[in-house]
Amino acid sequence: MARALRLAERGLYTTTPNPRVGCVIVRDGHVVGEGWHERAGERHAEIHALGAAGDRARGATAYVSLEPCDHHGRTPPCVDALIAAQVGRVVAAMPDPNPCVAGAGLARLRTAGIEAQSGVLEVEARELNIGFVSRMTRGRPWLRMKLAASLDGKTALLNGKSQWITGTDARRDGHRFRARACAVLTGFGTVRDDDPRLTVREVETPRQPLRIVVDSRLGTPLDAKVLEGGGTLIFAAVADRERIAALESRGAEVIVLANGARKVDLEAMVMELGRREINEVHVEAGFRLNGSLLKTGVVDELVIYLAPCLLGDAARGLFDLPALEDLGERRALALRDVRQMGSDLRIVARFAS
Repeated sequence: MARALRLAERGLYTTTPNPRVGCVIVRDGHVVGEGWHERAGERHAEIHALGAAGDRARGATAYVSLEPCDHHGRTPPCVDALIAAQVGRVVAAMPDPNPCVAGAGLARLRTAGIEAQSGVLEVEARELNIGFVSRMTRGRPWLRMKLAASLDGKTALLNGKSQWITGTDARRDGHRFRARACAVLTGFGTVRDDDPRLTVREVETPRQPLRIVVDSRLGTPLDAKVLEGGGTLIFAAVADRERIAALESRGAEVIVLANGARKVDLEAMVMELGRREINEVHVEAGFRLNGSLLKTGVVDELVIYLAPCLLGDAARGLFDLPALEDLGERRALALRDVRQMGSDLRIVARFAS
């Protein structure tokens, strides 16, 4: 199963909106076939592995990092192929959270006389597909917020300048998180101050994630780099037809989702992204949008790079959050990983709840 998970990781940047899945087929203690899901719409991991195994799959054990599918999507059900190959046993790391499957795949295998079980390295399998699990169980993507700050928790100077606080190793690692995400999200303030492209450049990737801008007043300049190449998604709070038409002429798509305060309804936004089959969202925004996302309760994970420097009290902080009256009001975080990246420190944390 560990080998199946390593194979699944090869689809880290390519399988969206599908999950990352690997499969290893073992007979008489020897691997006779293996494969992984490479791209949505193409053959699943089990089909690749069965093709490699051929007749040797008969009576063998198939280790799959996710329960085999039992429904027709872009490809036929993998359960049918496993039954036709007459495998003797199927071991899945975890049940498929997709309501179209949700145990039905394993049940069909058992009905066909094939021993089937799940729950081997399940924690690791869920981590690999945390965004897919989130979308299938909550209807919204996993939202990961990346921040780069000084040791005193400052992300930019008072004048907005922030390039570059951290070193090249940390920036390259940040691009790895961009590459695995389905979408990269920022706010109008960051577009105005930094004019980012929001593309993956520091690591090789066969596809670029969707670019999203939260821009309540539709102030994004028409020559902004984030609009280059088209396809950018802009969430707004005003239905300014003239501005919408201008942005659409640059290839952008504008969605108006306003809340009572005439800001973008962030909760509605993440649900809309879920409907668009977005599994993971990578946020690189300023302290105001960061704070709003936190206050809305849609942030799942923080990836913070701390540089060994100090920027002083006047510099901008990590989040725009209201003052607390009591320490009991603080939001607890659970540290998932702490490691050094070049001269910087990377902390991955999740909210304890």
